[in-house]
Amino acid sequence: MKLISIVSRAAVATVVTTTVAGVAAVAAPAAATAAVPAFKLRPAITGHVERVSRTAPLSTSDCLTQIGIHCYSPLQYRTAYNLNPLYARGVTGKGRTIVIVDSFGSPTIQHDLEVFDAQFGLPNINVQVVKAGNVPAFDPNNADHVGWAQETTLDVEYAHAIAPDAKIVLVETPVAETEGVTGLPEMMNAEKALIDKGVGDVISQSFGATENTFPGFDKGDFRSIQNLRYAFTDAALHGVTVLAASGDAGATDYQANGEDLYTFPVNSWPSSDPLVTSIGGTQLNLDNTGKRVADDVVWNDGYGAGGGGLSHVFPRPLFQAGVKNVVGNHRGTPDISMSAAVDGGAWVYYSFVGADSPWHIFGGTSEATPIFAGIVALADQQAGRRLGDLNAALYLLGAGSTHTHLPTGLVDVTSGDNSFEGVTGFPAKPGYDLSTGWGTIDANKFVPALAFL
Repeated sequence: MKLISIVSRAAVATVVTTTVAGVAAVAAPAAATAAVPAFKLRPAITGHVERVSRTAPLSTSDCLTQIGIHCYSPLQYRTAYNLNPLYARGVTGKGRTIVIVDSFGSPTIQHDLEVFDAQFGLPNINVQVVKAGNVPAFDPNNADHVGWAQETTLDVEYAHAIAPDAKIVLVETPVAETEGVTGLPEMMNAEKALIDKGVGDVISQSFGATENTFPGFDKGDFRSIQNLRYAFTDAALHGVTVLAASGDAGATDYQANGEDLYTFPVNSWPSSDPLVTSIGGTQLNLDNTGKRVADDVVWNDGYGAGGGGLSHVFPRPLFQAGVKNVVGNHRGTPDISMSAAVDGGAWVYYSFVGADSPWHIFGGTSEATPIFAGIVALADQQAGRRLGDLNAALYLLGAGSTHTHLPTGLVDVTSGDNSFEGVTGFPAKPGYDLSTGWGTIDANKFVPALAFL
């Protein structure tokens, strides 16, 4: 894909082909040999600032001067989301486990996390890596491997930054671009296997595929998605929270070729699944210390936009009955939003390629999702238990915040929209909307409120 002058969308376009033969094999092995179209799974990561990598992270003011965009450290996010009072009370995610699922993983993740932690004064942990199958050796010349390794690094570093004492289990799956090799089923199998073993309190998924690209969609046959939900059903039974990124192309998303966007509103799975909490994107405007210079807005900075809209597969779930006026008869996404802008991107350290200039800037709802996974780990610790499926509680808090002005810690985002590449999206409005869900959070209030429910 064409390299944009400052920001590369190559990471967005990094795709892994999955044939529906593999999807069907989960529920109906006999169908696996049928000639069927393919869909493409990609990491929901955008905005790698390719040409301005640094030997050390810059301050926000220096980023503005030298690069022309805002950039933030995890310490600034801690201030912006009012996390420091929680840490002072010992709410750090201790005793809780975040599961991160990525194809291929990163060969340098432990070393990179240690350098990241040393840079920002964070406590170091050992990442437990689980290889769910025969994961191929990392190839620095393979764009798929590099893209997923970037995604892995962002996921691990920012989940850890928010919940510094939580255990992190990184699940690497062996997805490849060979005919008949599956992608999503392998991820779902890996998740279910860990859930059944009692591993993990919250699962962070920074990947997705547009609903319309799944086989059968154009005929109203949604079995290729329905047959993949077994891990989420299992998570609900075991009280495990499941999160997914809402996407980085606003109200639209990518067609099966991984390059062209749909010219009308679409949605992506697993974000659209009612058993999953969908994490959208906002743009923060912070000073060098992390204090807000202006209110958060919908992420829509020209490099990408927060995914959100209506599912064409799932009807309105019960937890969205109170926002029927917004979602109609469909499942609406996202549910909540966190920092995702490229102009406001996160500093990430990795050394698997370009080790002489290892600091990079990323944005995307794949940043927002591990950040919120850290928030869930904090709430689990405070509650002393797994909170499980969050959606009913989240919408209850949303109703309380909107109608009775209770101190829920939800912070409404009322400015901006997620129109993107000529596709008209949805404006942010008071209360729930299809660009940021219930908005964002003040963690010092939100974590206790969520834990209470």
